[in-house]
Amino acid sequence: MLDFIKDNKKPVITLGLVTVIAYVLYFLDEIKTTSVLVFGWGYAVPLVLAAMVGIIGERTGVVNIGIEGQMLMSAFASFFGSVITGNIYLGMLIGIGAGLLMGAFLAVAAVKWEMDQIIAGVVINIVAAGLTSFFYAPGKTLPQLMPVVSIPILSDIPLIGPVFFRNGLFALATLFIVLAVNYAIFKTRWGLRSRSVGEYPSAADAAGINVTRVRMMNVTLAGALAGCAGAFLALEAAGTFARGLTAGRGFLALAIMIFGAWNPMGALAAALFFGLSTAIASQLQADEVINIPQQFVNLLPFVMTLIVLSIAVGRVRPPAAAGQPYTKEG
Repeated sequence: MLDFIKDNKKPVITLGLVTVIAYVLYFLDEIKTTSVLVFGWGYAVPLVLAAMVGIIGERTGVVNIGIEGQMLMSAFASFFGSVITGNIYLGMLIGIGAGLLMGAFLAVAAVKWEMDQIIAGVVINIVAAGLTSFFYAPGKTLPQLMPVVSIPILSDIPLIGPVFFRNGLFALATLFIVLAVNYAIFKTRWGLRSRSVGEYPSAADAAGINVTRVRMMNVTLAGALAGCAGAFLALEAAGTFARGLTAGRGFLALAIMIFGAWNPMGALAAALFFGLSTAIASQLQADEVINIPQQFVNLLPFVMTLIVLSIAVGRVRPPAAAGQPYTKEG
């Protein structure tokens, strides 16, 4: 535990301060504070999952601009998969499978074929937007709602319990996914190999690591997390599908990844910052504390993205080989 706190000092301190402030507000107004945090966490969940996709890819040396398209295609597949099969759990698996397929496409295009990684991501976004718009059929409804699951004991903790531990499956799993990705990247042999491939692929190759295989495997598997993010939006958050459902969240996730310094815990803190800022703005508008059009509230995350990126420029360093194709010499 002490090593974990030492390795993630800034995110842990940030989350600790947010927790203290949240409990102070909770004792002042229990209902509104809980409502704001529930909204904020719901907004943050797909951003966190999508940021994990970007972190795994770039830590391996592959820039994934196509997260938006992966999420959109997964949301479409999970919703209509649920409608066609009549089973929301099968739809969930179909959505995650769609994310895996999109991840595999990016892996083949960017790693094996050595296509420009930015162009490969843009292709995914365009194809996903086109296919989901063309095959979209309005008027469909889910066969059932995503069940709310409570984790014993943890769900009974005041404030934190209802927000984080009494949720749908994806919202519940997200915290554990972040912890698992953080541990895997920094504490396992797989993580060491992945980071070496993303920093010094030639040295990793000389050490006997198959750079192409590691990159293709990581980018493909990361697609499953994009599938989870898309399925969350369609099955758990919205309960439906609409054209452009992801609404730029894949691009916001890239900003969160950078602001979090390519660290899963940092990305979690950054996503919570985005989610809570949006939730607070919506609550202030609902209470008529501020009187601004809803469109400006919807614009807030993108304005924050510009501010965050301007702050992060020069303060964080991406993996050295991110975006660079690697060809084995000899």
